[in-house]
Amino acid sequence: MSAVNETLIRDVVAEVLGRIGGATTTTTRPAPTPTSSPAAKSDSCGCNAKRATSAPALRGKFGVFADANEACAAAQEAFVQLQRGGMAARRKIEEIVKALAEKNAEAWGKIELDETKIGRLDHKIAKLGLIKLVPGVDWLRPDARSGDHGITLEEYTPFGVVGAITPSTHSIPTLSGNIVNICAAGNAVVFNAHPSAARCAAVAVRAYNEAIYRETGIENIACIIEKPSLDSFNALCRHENTRLLLVTGGPMVVKAAMQTGKRAICAGPGNPPVLVDDTCCPTRAAKAIISGGAFDNNLLCIGEKQVFVLDNVADQLMQRLAENGAVKLTSAQLDNLTKAAFTFKEGQGGGCAHASVNKDYIGKDTSVLAKAAGVNIPADTQLLFAETDAQHPFVQEEQMMPMLPIVRVKSVEEGIALSLQSEHGYKHTAIIHSHDVENITAMARALDTTLFVKNGPSPAGLGLGGEGYLSFSIATPTGEGITNPRTFTRVRRCVMVDNLRIY
Repeated sequence: MSAVNETLIRDVVAEVLGRIGGATTTTTRPAPTPTSSPAAKSDSCGCNAKRATSAPALRGKFGVFADANEACAAAQEAFVQLQRGGMAARRKIEEIVKALAEKNAEAWGKIELDETKIGRLDHKIAKLGLIKLVPGVDWLRPDARSGDHGITLEEYTPFGVVGAITPSTHSIPTLSGNIVNICAAGNAVVFNAHPSAARCAAVAVRAYNEAIYRETGIENIACIIEKPSLDSFNALCRHENTRLLLVTGGPMVVKAAMQTGKRAICAGPGNPPVLVDDTCCPTRAAKAIISGGAFDNNLLCIGEKQVFVLDNVADQLMQRLAENGAVKLTSAQLDNLTKAAFTFKEGQGGGCAHASVNKDYIGKDTSVLAKAAGVNIPADTQLLFAETDAQHPFVQEEQMMPMLPIVRVKSVEEGIALSLQSEHGYKHTAIIHSHDVENITAMARALDTTLFVKNGPSPAGLGLGGEGYLSFSIATPTGEGITNPRTFTRVRRCVMVDNLRIY
């Protein structure tokens, strides 16, 4: 494998540590090893094959390791054991993860919020309750063909060990959904969590592994590095057992993953625009915009980030927003919030100053933003909004705050053009509220996003109020889309020539 570019990796770590939550790492102390462990189930078929066993140093960790190399070694051993356990073991892992995520949703949601300090507790709890909707083993169906020259079977088979980089915005939910997808496909996984959410992630990993070990005898099917760092990221990418990467992050993270020499599935950034035309129902549009844009204080990568609305219905839409739990900021209040929520670096060569999101305001409650704006708001306010121009920082930056900029446009064509510009070519998510099929089609073709939601809130694109399935990893730069068990498989073909076709 080609060496990972050290300078690039350091840039990535600086981006990840600086964007959300600072550079402080956290430590999780492993719980005491149980005094008695269940005997591993026999997998002998009578052919005297010896069972592979973990080295003593890798036992009793239940997935939590200080060293990336140990984690990768343990995951490789777990992968071998999972192969022996077959589909039954995969189904059991899926069942355990979904059940524990729902059972511990309240406790784990609070642990994550306490550590990351971003988002809303009720929505963090809700996200864990949704893991039951993530597709599992039943998603994998072989394809068979038969003809005059015999039969052919194509199956979806595992890679081995998957190295996964997870965000702080949805730490335990992303990790949990990834375990379901990855292990349903027959793989093991090693996580390098965001440093600002490493402790809560380790809590969940340990709990999952303890339960999985009790039921299957497999101890380290999902591993995590206790103190994620540059070195652990680098070691995870380089390790010979790591066959596939799943990376969530900004452009630098994606670039680094794609330069490791290994196949990478990359969930990159997004800045989803919303277009509202004069054929839609303003009330329905307003409720949907609030529902999606306010969810977990707008931490969702698919969440509504900026709204372009035809001028002749803009006042009506904003009135409906105000009637359904949102509060409009004045121009002066918007200026106050902008100065707090963004930092501005002078442009080079006499250019305009560049806005960067102030991480202290990412995922914060509306009350925190309102205080910075200098306005008093009702305690149950779901969302703030304000009129801006199309180049305002709240439009151009993926700001992840419960504050939406509203931009008036003179035509659908102008709205589509500005939506395309503000989405920055990420090809992630876009939303439209319209009953005009031609307008809907024109925007869908122009933006060419992985998710395109019509007449609903953004979560409908993940099967929440719309048809489809759920995943917290959406691979936009590398094209896999909403991840599922097939995403983490190799397609293998087995051919029998001139036989086994019975008619």
